[in-house]
Amino acid sequence: MQECGEGGLAHLGGQAAGAQARDILVGVSGASGMALAASLLRLLAGMPWVRVHCVVSQGARAVLQAECGAGPELLTAHAGQVYAPDDLGAGPASGSWWRRGAVPAAMLVAPCSMGTLGALASGATRNLLQRAADVALKERLTLVLVTRESPLSAVHLRNMLTLQEAGAVIMPFSPGFYLRPQTLDELLRQSCGRIFDQLGLPHRLGRWGEALAQA
Repeated sequence: MQECGEGGLAHLGGQAAGAQARDILVGVSGASGMALAASLLRLLAGMPWVRVHCVVSQGARAVLQAECGAGPELLTAHAGQVYAPDDLGAGPASGSWWRRGAVPAAMLVAPCSMGTLGALASGATRNLLQRAADVALKERLTLVLVTRESPLSAVHLRNMLTLQEAGAVIMPFSPGFYLRPQTLDELLRQSCGRIFDQLGLPHRLGRWGEALAQA
């Protein structure tokens, strides 16, 4: 079984004719699920029409060491631009950064901890990951929050509803088994495909009624 998103890069899908390059900011917060973050970043790096940006929170670094025995380089190696978690002067902290390209940027937080969720729901952001997500919300741009917690308290659920009403996509990491994944990598790639659908990114990572692409 492959660990922490080490599978192949095949079957990402082709770039549509005339498609514009797009900036995707991946925020990694301190929840369990670093293998998913690694898979997402690796697959995004294989899309030539995507410019990958990444910020890894301090909490995520501790979880990454516990789950994968690795430092942040396991994730940041796949990004063209990496930001320090406390650099509130970085580009994504400003609304103008998000609209600098022909296609507005989008953000993905995976995994999204309940602490990060609560900060966003209250508007009390304290680091670059949270500030960038807050900017994406206020600019009405795509923000996908891949939450990782179980069971959920009433507070968690209220925060999710608040953010969904504000425009975020709340997408719990809930793998589908209808494609009959045989390995951790297959399960992760199918989950990545569902997340890419929310970002509007083409792929061939498997949908209902399709065979799971083999790397």
